Amino acid sequence: MGKEKEREYLFDNYRFFLIFLVVVGHFVEPCFKNSLIISAMRGFIFSFHMPAFIFISGYFSKSVESLRKLIQKLLIPYFVYEILYYLLYTYVIHKETKLYLAYPKFTLWYLAALFVWRFLTPWIRKIPYYLPLSFLAGLLIGFSELDNFLTIPRIVYFYPFFLAGTCFTTEYVTQIRHRFRRASCIAVGGLSLGTLLALLCIYTSTIRIFHGRYSYASMGLNATEGILTRILCYLVSFGFLFFFMILLPKTQTAFSYIGQRTLPVYIFHGLLFQTMNKMTPILSTVRTFPQILGLLLFCLFLVWFFSRKPFLVITGKIASVPLGPFRRSSLPL
Repeated sequence: MGKEKEREYLFDNYRFFLIFLVVVGHFVEPCFKNSLIISAMRGFIFSFHMPAFIFISGYFSKSVESLRKLIQKLLIPYFVYEILYYLLYTYVIHKETKLYLAYPKFTLWYLAALFVWRFLTPWIRKIPYYLPLSFLAGLLIGFSELDNFLTIPRIVYFYPFFLAGTCFTTEYVTQIRHRFRRASCIAVGGLSLGTLLALLCIYTSTIRIFHGRYSYASMGLNATEGILTRILCYLVSFGFLFFFMILLPKTQTAFSYIGQRTLPVYIFHGLLFQTMNKMTPILSTVRTFPQILGLLLFCLFLVWFFSRKPFLVITGKIASVPLGPFRRSSLPL
């Protein structure tokens, strides 16, 4: 029982840290060209924050859920939030868009991807060498020109992180934290940071590589460059992922509870960001250190604000809309 609580607090702390990075990563987007500090911070964030989030999602997705439950928890919320974004774009910020449910808007690709991963994984894990094969698929999808269609490139590129998460157990995480102490942790983090800096020096499109949705050709990379760069991206992402898994506290902190409420933060900060970015130039003017610090504090406030109970209730209600009776089938999901 004690080990379970320890694990929960570790990943609650990790999810809080990651959702903060998600918010910061979006809010620095309009101003990252203004400052080398902001640009470096953006590169660091995008190199691992979503891979780590996806790994944790896989870690807590070992149990098989029914198709009905997945539709209720993920697919219906995806449709609802897509409509909400469409209304915001069309009638509030007047951004040209259409209600294309096959092309997820902004952050909503993650809900669609999570539905696919949780639906397919029980079958995928029966395939021999499924984890190496998922990495191979992640490399090969870079040759496609699907872009954001059904978020397929992202689903394939990030799937190894989800599968890796399903392979980990509480005991395995504990062993890693005990075996790799500070010296090894610093070495892994330093190696990951060094590789990231090397990538940033070699390719100006590196951050787009970490997005997972762009083809090699669209970023001006030939086949060899694309595959080698993507392999390095996988290494950097996993390096930072384990670095912070070892480094972050495993005990309860003042922010642990927010780690249990990341969905409303993830959804609603995007709506606010899109509104602010379109209707005011304030985000694009950030460049000095005091302004950067102020923006970080503002992002921290947003994480706290959108984790409040009203937003939690809204996302909870949307994810629990009653469904009609499903016909019984042989599907294990």
